Amino acid sequence: MVEGSKYEGNNKTQERTTLQNINNRSLKGAVIGLGYVGLPMAVEMAQAGYQVQGIDIDGAKVAKLRAGKSYVIGIEDKVVQSLAQAGLFIAGTDFAAVAQADVIVICVPTPLTAEHQPDISFIAAVVDGITPYLQEGCLVILESTTYPGTTEERVKQPIEAAKGWKVGQQFHVCYSPERVDPGSVHYGVKNTPKIIGGSTPSCLSYGKAFYGSFLNEIVPVSSTTVAETAKLFENTFRSVNIALVNELTPACEQMGVNIWEVLDAAATKPFGYMPFYPGPGIGGHCIPIDPIYLSWAAGRQGSELKFISLADATNREMPERVVKRAAELLEQNGSSLQRARIVLAGMAYKKDIDDLRESPALDVYRLLCEAGADVVFTDPMVPVFRRDDGTVAHAQPASPALWAGADLVMITTDHTGFDYQEMADHAKLIFDTRNATAGCVGGNIVVLGQPIRPEVNVLQGMKGIHELQIHENMRVSQKVDGDRQGHTNPIGADRQAHSEPHLKHSHENCGGSHGES
Repeated sequence: MVEGSKYEGNNKTQERTTLQNINNRSLKGAVIGLGYVGLPMAVEMAQAGYQVQGIDIDGAKVAKLRAGKSYVIGIEDKVVQSLAQAGLFIAGTDFAAVAQADVIVICVPTPLTAEHQPDISFIAAVVDGITPYLQEGCLVILESTTYPGTTEERVKQPIEAAKGWKVGQQFHVCYSPERVDPGSVHYGVKNTPKIIGGSTPSCLSYGKAFYGSFLNEIVPVSSTTVAETAKLFENTFRSVNIALVNELTPACEQMGVNIWEVLDAAATKPFGYMPFYPGPGIGGHCIPIDPIYLSWAAGRQGSELKFISLADATNREMPERVVKRAAELLEQNGSSLQRARIVLAGMAYKKDIDDLRESPALDVYRLLCEAGADVVFTDPMVPVFRRDDGTVAHAQPASPALWAGADLVMITTDHTGFDYQEMADHAKLIFDTRNATAGCVGGNIVVLGQPIRPEVNVLQGMKGIHELQIHENMRVSQKVDGDRQGHTNPIGADRQAHSEPHLKHSHENCGGSHGES
């Protein structure tokens, strides 16, 4: 039982009543924005016994939910149906429904503008829309990823100004960043640690009590700005490290080093290391966008985050890099992009989900088309997508005929639903940007990050080891003979002897990890 005496303000009796409602599940909630973040949160709240009103401006989504149909991976239709039948969840489009809510959770998108600046217009629109209906004692929680200061400036202050209320007294405000890994079978809303910061101590206590009633672990922090910054740092950390690997990838190719083997070897270090992997670019609503929010916020205070800008530029170059490499591979095989039939295997931004937001495959598709290629795609999760010109592209069914009919198959998303061995058996040429074909036998396969020139691989068997030993013995013998004659080998020749490759690299020894997006 939460102690109401910890709460500040003039309405302690009302606050104690609200906290009691948390404990006995008589509290009512509203979740605004029923996408990949909002719908799982609404479902988790309802499954905990709270009555939840879901609100979304997309009438099509609302209609599906009212019909008992889920559109989010991990939320089954039967779950939506059972919660609706129990009176615990209903979807609608009207902000007026928040008048019945004690807790309002905002989960709306925060994209970038055309000028590459934070766009919090969805947050502003929601706050404007719900403020007339808010009741005293309510708790408003923002979960949308945003720059530090948003909760105070664009949620708390507008409500105070419009209602004449004081935060921590007539209403409460918290920020608790969403942490969603679409498609994950290991982490969901309930078992992912939940960061939360409040505008006042009483706000934080209220928010902790609410989330703590149905989530496994609550991580309180001292302010909403700390919570906002923590979320941005999490994904900036990922963006910067992915950029580092993407930057190293072409260098390793030129040096004759298999980056996948390097990364797998480095990952055996049990401390001080976390693996990241190359790919055709970064995607999703978080990693490509969150670092820009953090950099923008720092810029408001006169700080320039050059490292973030460099990482962003590096990651955004990857679609062009892989298209350029595809052109080189086609030319080596007697073709060109302008006349090539290319199959893109995978359009989603990461494997085993249907999310196209910021997917690098979309940029790859566009660049290939602009170069004059005949491009089709196949994706077991994405049946259609809309091109930049408004027309619709339809997925082709994966089949031996599809692979065999292409001049190049480019793997852009490593879905587990693809039969990569079948692909290798029938495709003329495969460019694998995700290392999805690791372990496949045969096939003309080129993997992003594998050496462009051959490398010495001493793991290819005793024959290779013997060849290396014979070569070294010959080199030493030649040097000794030269010394006996009063001559030594030139330094350049000695270096050349060491650098000449004597074993060809095998695609079968390319590591088993997949790209990160």
